[in-house]
This record gives sequence, structure tokens and C-alpha cells, in this order.
Amino acid sequence: MQGLEQIQINFSDDNIFILNICLGFLMFGIALDMKKSDFGYLLEAPKSLLTGMVSQLILLPIMTIGLIWLIRPEYSLALGMALIASCPGGNVSNYAVHLSKANTALSILLTSISTLACVVTTPLIFKLIQKILPTSTVENYIFDISFADMATVIFQLIIVPLIIGFSLNHYFPKWTEKIKTTVKRLSFIIFIGFVIVAVINNLDNLFNYLHIVFFLVILHNSLALTTGYWWSKKVIGLSVYDSRAISIETGIQNSGLALILIFNFFDGNGGMALIAAWWSIWHLISAGGIALWWRSQENKLIAAQNN
Repeated sequence: MQGLEQIQINFSDDNIFILNICLGFLMFGIALDMKKSDFGYLLEAPKSLLTGMVSQLILLPIMTIGLIWLIRPEYSLALGMALIASCPGGNVSNYAVHLSKANTALSILLTSISTLACVVTTPLIFKLIQKILPTSTVENYIFDISFADMATVIFQLIIVPLIIGFSLNHYFPKWTEKIKTTVKRLSFIIFIGFVIVAVINNLDNLFNYLHIVFFLVILHNSLALTTGYWWSKKVIGLSVYDSRAISIETGIQNSGLALILIFNFFDGNGGMALIAAWWSIWHLISAGGIALWWRSQENKLIAAQNN
């Protein structure tokens, strides 16, 4: 197989700048929903919160390492899987948890904490996984990424917009209430629109190489969802209500951040970009599918109880 790192991704410096702005605006929209009172859940349900953090920050990377060692994908694909597993939860998870009638408050808090912590956790987890990955015929292009450089970019793109949005909501709640719905919708539409344009510009690459990552991403994502549910429900013994939220939080990662890091630090590495791009599409499908399935189960249970 030709090295996937040699794939030429059609993504200019201007595209990267716009993608950075889009992600920052998206994070700003999310932060407009964050309040100090949300973090009171830390005291109300520390067990559920700790279980979710362990699932996302420890079990997901461990599962990813095991999967890579088992199937031995091309090294660039392994790096892409490692980066995805290192990223914080995606904002889509909150909507999916709400749709599934699971614990939305827990989901929001897990997303918020993992996002705030990702300045440290994302570069740390990625570098740890990278050191454990099996060698391959292309190990010569291992990237020596500076922890500080990656943390700085994440801080600028994720933490700064979150601080601004959180501060606005705290100090100007009435004004924030008026604009937050519009901002969230607009930021999501802009981000999705940009992703669609980027996909269209790289249709040849998708047609030629998607088959290589198609089932790999589906398997990785499915195992992430399963790991989150198994750990929280079967091992820890949490309620179905909490376990479903943790499952979705573990399986839905911020692939937009992964794409930005790939173009900022990995020269748009083809294999990594394919993993992140397909993950961006697939996790929307998997999150929506599992949320609708769980919602239907809840509706059936409610109907049975009313009869």
C-alpha cells in the first residue's frame, strides 16, 4: 500500500486559519450555556463524574492502543486514531445525550471538564500513546511534537473562547440569553458548512482512500461507545441514565480539534486527516443512531408502565 502520509490534502493556510476561527466560534457558542451552578454537579454526583472522566481519559486511550496493536494499521492511521482518542468530548455528545433521554447535565459537565483539561490531556495522552504504538515500515516519519506548542494552540482555540463565553454568561446573563441560541446555531452552521466545502475539495481523496478507513473508524467508534457503557454500567454499577451519557461522551470526540492539530503540527498528514475527517462524519451518524435507539427503548418502557 502506498504510504497514506503522501496523500495531498487540498487545504491551504487560509483554510486552516478559517477552520481555526470556526472552531473558536463554535467553542464560544458552547460556553454561552455554561454557568457556575453547572459545576455544582461535582458535589452532587462525584461518582458518575469520576467514572466518566476515567472512561474518556484512561480507558479510551487504552482501548485505542489495544486495537492498534491488534489490527496493525498503517502508521499514519494509527497516529490518527491516537489523536482522536486524545481529544476532548465533542459538543454533539450533549445533544445526543439529550435526545436519548439520558443524563444531559452529566454530559455537559463531562464535555466542559474534558475540554478545559485538554490543554494538558490532549498533548499528554497523544505523546504517551505515540510512544507505545507498534513500529511499522514508516516509523521514520514520527513527529516530534512540542507539548508546549500543542498546548498553546489548544489554549488559543478552545480555552480562550470558552472563557469569553463563560464570562459573558456570568456577568451579562440577560444579554447572553438573547444571543446564545442564534450564536450556537450560526456557529454550528458555519462549521458544518466549512467541513462540507473541505470534503468537496477533497472528493478524489475520499473516493480513492475512504475504503481504507471506513470500517476502521466504525470499529474504533463502536468500541469507544461500548467501553463507556460497559465500564459505567457493568463494572461501576451506575444507572442506565448515567451509563448512556458516559457511553456517548466516550464515543464522541472533538474531531474538529483533531483536524486543526493535524494541519498545524503534522503537515496535513494524509492518513491522519482521513481518520479525523471520516470520524467527523461517522460520529454524527453513530451518536444520532444510538440516541434514537435508546430514546425508543425509553418510550416503549413508559408506554408499558402506562398500560
